Amino acid sequence: MDQSELSDLREMVSGRLERTWGSATAADTADLGALWAAAAEDGLFDLAELDALDGLLAAMAELGRAACPLPLADGFVAARLFGEGSDVATGISGGALRVTFAVDPASGTVEAATAATHVLTIPPAGGTVELRPITATEPTPGMARPNWSKVTLGPASHTVTVDANAADTALSIMRLALSARALAAATLTHELAIEHAKMRIQFGQPIGSFGAVQQRTATCQIDVSGSEKLIEAALATYANGATDWKLAVDLATVFINGAARRVQLGAHHTLAASGYFEEHVGPWLFRRVHADVVRAASIARTAGSLADQLVETERGLPEFALDAAGEAFRAEVRALIEKTRRPDGGFDPEVVAAELGTKGWLGFGWPQRYGGRDASFSEQVVLHDELVYHRTGGEITVGSVMLLGNSILMHGTDEQRDKFLPIIQKGQMRFALGYSEPEVGSDLASLRTRAVRDGDDWVIDGQKMWTTNGHVSNYLWLATRTDPDAQPRHAGITVFLVPMDTPGISVQPMTALSGGTSTITFLDQVRVPDSARVGPVNGGWKVITDALAGERVLMGGIANQLHRQLDDVLDYVRRDPVAIVGPRGSAARDKLSDLAASLQALRALVASAIGATAKGTGARFEAPMAGVLGGELDETFGETMLDIFGPIGALDDTAGPGHGELERSLRLSIMYVVGGGTNDIQRGLIARGLGLPR
Repeated sequence: MDQSELSDLREMVSGRLERTWGSATAADTADLGALWAAAAEDGLFDLAELDALDGLLAAMAELGRAACPLPLADGFVAARLFGEGSDVATGISGGALRVTFAVDPASGTVEAATAATHVLTIPPAGGTVELRPITATEPTPGMARPNWSKVTLGPASHTVTVDANAADTALSIMRLALSARALAAATLTHELAIEHAKMRIQFGQPIGSFGAVQQRTATCQIDVSGSEKLIEAALATYANGATDWKLAVDLATVFINGAARRVQLGAHHTLAASGYFEEHVGPWLFRRVHADVVRAASIARTAGSLADQLVETERGLPEFALDAAGEAFRAEVRALIEKTRRPDGGFDPEVVAAELGTKGWLGFGWPQRYGGRDASFSEQVVLHDELVYHRTGGEITVGSVMLLGNSILMHGTDEQRDKFLPIIQKGQMRFALGYSEPEVGSDLASLRTRAVRDGDDWVIDGQKMWTTNGHVSNYLWLATRTDPDAQPRHAGITVFLVPMDTPGISVQPMTALSGGTSTITFLDQVRVPDSARVGPVNGGWKVITDALAGERVLMGGIANQLHRQLDDVLDYVRRDPVAIVGPRGSAARDKLSDLAASLQALRALVASAIGATAKGTGARFEAPMAGVLGGELDETFGETMLDIFGPIGALDDTAGPGHGELERSLRLSIMYVVGGGTNDIQRGLIARGLGLPR
């Protein structure tokens, strides 16, 4: 279905729920049977005939927002299994046959049994699918409202024999549909919490201005967005007939299983007492989220858990394909990577950089008059991604193009372009960022390093901190304050590109936890000509922000690093899965499932941000959300690997799990959380983007 059709469908379902069901508070009083009949009249049970999985999930989302347990997905899979034109499909479409699915009809967890006529059972490995009439029900009070039931069943009234693939497909659809409904319920609570945070006054100000509320709200938004992107990815693989679409479903449902609950709880913490009582929809949505999540998780696959599939087969995470130009270019990049690979399998970053320069791939996104070839955004992304994944070290040189070269191209003088762009294109530019200061980290607008005009020169005094590779760089990309009285604060900043051997510059090396070297950079009466200035006087903020725009390409770095680490870990575990991570159902395998799903959510957010940027529509939320999730997932990944592998995971051993990268990555992970603007600051920006006050 196209977007217009999906929008119309959601509007129809929402309207029907409003008329026949009510709000989420109606779960104990509404007539589910009347809604069932109305849904059939509206044609909602005809979606299976159209094979409209996207329509089903859109409708399930509306049901979730109303905390409504209508078994729409159950009828969808039953009609598919028995076939178009069958008595079952016809009965479901007309509303005479009301089907609810159960993993175990005797367990007391049958949904909507009091309004249903039949229970559907599906053998996971294939075999006989049965529809059995419900002859009696007994409510089983608990989390779900309306109550789940124990049911007494008569002999099967309809049967059909299906193979393992058909059964697995049906169960995958059920899991995805339940997860989508749970996510929608949690998302509505999250939206209500945001509005509450804008209006609720405590201690004289809206609670949405409190740092804790902003951090929590942004975290919930990341979970919501990551979940939505994984559902979109699963739908895309289904529509394309991809063989790994069930794996995409597993990745989505595993992530949502945790995310929906985190979002629901986080929203309740913001709503506090206002959302705790049943006059509010919050408690009813809470029940719906948890009821759907546990039912989705109870639907097993014969292929096993997500981790079982990854460690017992050669399967990896499904890819997020770019456009045709990008994917065609990927083969060229991989050929260059193999050409520069050393006999021991490693790479010399200098050799890689030189080869990139020879190929003309450094700055190849620039206009032709500056030595580029107007390469597409997707080609630039592919180049960076492949260099990172294969650990070539060449991505550092590409970074100089995106962060420095693009800024000079946009804001530099003709003289600066003529001087620096060719150096950058040859892979010979070594620069360090002079942004942070002893009292200035994420709050860059408060920087204090002064540049004072003196004739045709500028005299610079100050100190920069955490200057990565400052000891081996040729140039310092330096942010200074040129108007101390400017309002707003960022209006008085000017950027210079200063040679590191300029008199008055000295550095003090600092060894990071990662093993890398940064410096404290001292600037004492550093005299530079006005020709070193990049962009207008007091106009440096735009130069800086335009430089940061290059991070849209570079932001996929963490995701690609973690993807490679996961693949290396899987290669190691596949040698003897049971001995290394235990049998099916082990805690180690559960941890691997969660990591893989979270990594795929990160990759989905990155892909979304890249796609938005390529289309020129921007990436208002996806980019910072991917940055926050990526840094924290890097920490979680490393810590979890130590939990799984124990002491050998802490060794720099190329023969061990992750080829020795696990412990190095864990040591580096903190920088991804605090560097370039801490995650706390990024969450604050996300929260304000959602409308919460400063």
